[in-house]
This record gives sequence, C-alpha cells and structure tokens, in this order.
Amino acid sequence: MTRVAVVGAGSWGTAVAAVSAGNVATTLWARRPELAAQIRDAHENPTYLPGVALPSRLHGTASLEEACTDADVLVLGVPSHGLRTVLAEARPFIGPKVPVVSLAKGIEQGTLARMTEVACAVLDGHEPACVGVLTGPNLAREVAAGQPTASVVAMTDSAVAEEMQQLFFAATLRVYTNPDVVGCEMAGALKNVIAIGAGIADGLGYGDNTKAALMTRGLAELARLGVAMGGDPLTFAGLAGMGDLIATCSSPQSRNRHVGVELGKGRALDDIINEMNMVAEGVKSTTAVLELAAQRGIEMPLASFVKRVLYDGARPADLVPELMLRKAKPELHGMR
Repeated sequence: MTRVAVVGAGSWGTAVAAVSAGNVATTLWARRPELAAQIRDAHENPTYLPGVALPSRLHGTASLEEACTDADVLVLGVPSHGLRTVLAEARPFIGPKVPVVSLAKGIEQGTLARMTEVACAVLDGHEPACVGVLTGPNLAREVAAGQPTASVVAMTDSAVAEEMQQLFFAATLRVYTNPDVVGCEMAGALKNVIAIGAGIADGLGYGDNTKAALMTRGLAELARLGVAMGGDPLTFAGLAGMGDLIATCSSPQSRNRHVGVELGKGRALDDIINEMNMVAEGVKSTTAVLELAAQRGIEMPLASFVKRVLYDGARPADLVPELMLRKAKPELHGMR
C-alpha cells in the first residue's frame, strides 16, 4: 500500500486523512480549490478543523482524478446525501479491487440504502467484500488532537479488513475489525437520531437520569431495527453501537446533539441548520430510519418523536411526558 485517497474534507474526513497520513502518503480531496490549497500549503483545514496542524505528508487537491488515480485505498468522507453524486464523478479513476471505506453515518433518502450499498451500486462490478465502513465513538476534533479512542472497521473480507485496521491504527486510535457491516452501519446512522432526542432533553433542562434513560431506550430501538436488518446483536453493545451512542448523545461537539439542544430551547430547525457549517446526519436520516422500521414492523417511539419535532410541528416539551406515559411493559422481553 503506497497511497490513500480520502474524498471529502469535512472535519471527520480530514481527521481520518491525518491519521492515514501518519502511516502512508495520503491525498485529501476538497470540493473548494481554496480549501484544498490551504490543506496542501498551510497544513490546516480552517473551515472544519481550525487550529489543528495537519501532517506535511497529507496532500490536498480539488481534483478527483488526481486524488483517486492509482490510489490503493479509497476513503469516502462525503455526507450521505452527496455520496452517490461525488462517487459517480470519481468512478472512472477507481480500480475494481480498491478497498472502499465509508465514513458517513446516514441512510440515503428515497432509496433507504446504507452507504456501502450506495457505493456498491455506483461502483458496479466492484468487489463488494472490499467495501466497508469505519465507525465508532470518534469525535473528529478529539481524534485530530490525538486524544485516545477506539474505532471499528467493518468489512466482510477479513484480510482486507486487517489491512484497513493497520492503515488507521495509531498510538491514540485503536482499531478493531468486525465482519458485521450491516450492524455497524445501522448503528452509526441510528445513533444520530437518538442523539437529537438526547439533545432535546438537554435543551429542556433535564438531568443525567433522563439522559441515561433516553440513551438506554434509544439503544434498544437501534438494536431492534439493526437486528431486523440483519445486524449481529453483539455489534450494538460494542464501539459501533453503545460506544458511538454515548459519545454522540453526551458531547457538546456532537452536531446531532447540538440540533436537539437548540430545538429543546425552542429554536426553529431551519435557523439551527443555517448557522451550522457541517451536516447533522440525523436530521436527514430520521425519516428514512422510520421508513425502514415501518417496513419491518419495528416500534421506535423515541425516533418517531424526534421526527415529529423535526418535521410535524410537535413540541419538544412533550418529549418526556409522551415517552413516560407509554404503556408499561417488561424491559428486556423482545427488546421492547
């Protein structure tokens, strides 16, 4: 392995590119030429990771052809709503057996496809066992700053997964492998929806007991749907599930939690989104998640409430009363 291409210079794409550049020459594609130049020449991404010094070995470019041609690994750091379009543009420059690793934690609206499914559809004829996901409790700024954490690379080809494990392994980033691509992807997408709910509770002024209850029941919701989609139940108790959920529901750095907090304070969704320069995947994924749940007859009361606050005019203040007054039932029976 001699060169890695990371497509997408948001905060997480940039952080992963910085980790990769510590192990192998890495090129980071940014849509805006001026941002690519700043990454290349000043070794900084002032838009998405201001103040973080990037490795000199990390090269920035605004050319997909330059980034992807002859790359040994392709990392997709593009948000879920733009991944299909960008990958289609990059397709002519991607070899048929190049490992593809998605960083996006979302579900494509309309198709209800996971990001690896989108990648396989766009890269028709590509080896599907070499398409996977990197996920876990990984807040971009903390990873870029070298704070210790762990992550999971999920891919069905175990040999390729181990190669990706070594690519992303660093002194402060411990990477595990997991063959459960479906479970890891579903956990990553679903926890963003739950994080909006946890943020709403924070914005309303509720305390740690409330958040703990919402996170735990949220974990039950995402596990129910994830298992119904074909995921391994154990995945949801690991870094891709519980670990990522804790980080996203708790950290002030979490974009999805931030949206929930501001909603809980009574602000309008459009105003919140318009002032953010990064994507909160849960806002776009909530409807798709609930469509998947409806197809499989899965009950998701917290996600359903989040959707109603986002799009149907429900009052955030009704979150706790509505969930608390649902019909009493056993905690673990059928994970209901």
